[in-house]
Amino acid sequence: MRRSEFFRAVDDEFGANAASLLHDLVLSELGSRTADEALDAGEPPRTVWLALCAEMDVPANRRYGAWSLEPRKR
Repeated sequence: MRRSEFFRAVDDEFGANAASLLHDLVLSELGSRTADEALDAGEPPRTVWLALCAEMDVPANRRYGAWSLEPRKR
């Protein structure tokens, strides 16, 4: 998962709350860091996405961003 795919998945799942979740929500799975802090520290976007989904109780069937997003239009 690329960073751009991560941000797209976060926007798709959390909408207007996405930016504040990335900045404010402390994720215990990531060493008590926010998603922004974890990404800045070099954590893979997929790891951050899964931690965010777990913390927010996103159902498994909506965690699509962790494996594959819709193919790009060419």
